[in-house]
Amino acid sequence: MKSSVITKVVENDLCIGCGLCVALCPHGVLSMRWNHYGEYNPVEVTPCTMECGLCLGVCPFTNPEENEDTIGRELYGGVSGIHHRSETGYYLASYVGYSENYRLTSASGGMATWILEALLSENVIDRVVCVIPTGDSKRLFDFQIFDTQDGVCTGAGSAYYPVEMSRVIRQILEVPGRYAITGLPCFLKAIRLAQKQNKKLRERVVITVGLTCGQLKSRHFTDYIASLAGVKEEVMAVCCRGKSSDHPASNFHYTFITADCREQRIFWEEGIAEAWTNRWFTLNACNYCDDVFAECADVTCMDAWLPDYSRDSRGTSLVLVRSPKVQSVIERGEGVCLDHISVDQVVKSQGGVLTVKWEHLAYRLNLYCKKGKKIPKKRVEPKSEGNPILRREVFLKEKMRTESREVWSNNAIDAERLQEIMRPYLWQLTAGRQISKIITFSIRILQYIQGKIRGEYHG
Repeated sequence: MKSSVITKVVENDLCIGCGLCVALCPHGVLSMRWNHYGEYNPVEVTPCTMECGLCLGVCPFTNPEENEDTIGRELYGGVSGIHHRSETGYYLASYVGYSENYRLTSASGGMATWILEALLSENVIDRVVCVIPTGDSKRLFDFQIFDTQDGVCTGAGSAYYPVEMSRVIRQILEVPGRYAITGLPCFLKAIRLAQKQNKKLRERVVITVGLTCGQLKSRHFTDYIASLAGVKEEVMAVCCRGKSSDHPASNFHYTFITADCREQRIFWEEGIAEAWTNRWFTLNACNYCDDVFAECADVTCMDAWLPDYSRDSRGTSLVLVRSPKVQSVIERGEGVCLDHISVDQVVKSQGGVLTVKWEHLAYRLNLYCKKGKKIPKKRVEPKSEGNPILRREVFLKEKMRTESREVWSNNAIDAERLQEIMRPYLWQLTAGRQISKIITFSIRILQYIQGKIRGEYHG
């Protein structure tokens, strides 16, 4: 049997849906389509007879020779003043702050939008590739190419929704120019792998802007949240990160706009958090990701999830820079309020995601190996988890991930029914956490008593 992105990636449920394989296929036999689970996958529209292997070479989850360390070293290892740590990859500098113009219309502090605008205005790039709303109910968001600052502004905000890059990558290959691309860690890794294979892409994509990522959701996640919000009509648009002055930045809201022009809103703490943190509708490929900080990107932007900033409803950005060219633009920047911040604080801001992508990943890899699943080579080694409560938590979240995916796809149920199905798993999670707290408290009490006894003995 031939080895292709279909047989090795899609059939093993390892596809993240980036679309680079489709864009670079020299024979045009692939196309991106929605699968049964509301995820993008490549499909063969005509039989592949050449078996050139290019589709596998650009896949971010199957190339065993390249990872974020090797790619990062080649890109940034020789940069003067560069630093490296395992969590972030390479970095030159780190900042905290916001854009005065884009703060309120962006997901966090608006720095990603400001950086793209500044790159355009300073003639570092000619065009920007970013995700924007489409107004199409069957595909709510998509990548688009812009050459004006007004166009870039339409891409402000987050899109917790599947998108794929095949069309815009083909446009880049057809139209000369200097491009900046925004993307999630796995998408930018795919672009870096593709640049090794394609000279035009290597020359034309001159800046990559990364966004930190915990997981990618299927489009059924948006359907679920809409149902949870009480939306009955067809959804034509959604804002995934709305801000309210009477809520902290962490309690953002979704706003759905329906075909009859009605708006309905639901906040993070009203049920979105439950589905997000318990990995409902998460793609299986995300189970194998060990990159939090988009280590292949020239600059990475993220929320400042730190006590000093997260209570500000307007949002605040953290910026991790790897490219001297981008750093120069930031240092010259006007209309931004930025301070230097230690990389330790940057790492701390994403502590929860790091736990999932490093500690939990080690156990997931071990679990999947035992089940005989095909797993990609990662920088984290498979390891048996010694803590039975944590082991149970990882197991339960994986059950919820797979069951939400299957149940919603097969039955087209509503939010209330899915919550009912998930309730036993949530009860078990809560019980495990309570037991863990009791054990931790008991250990601390015991250590305190032992310390007192030792102190009295020595006294």
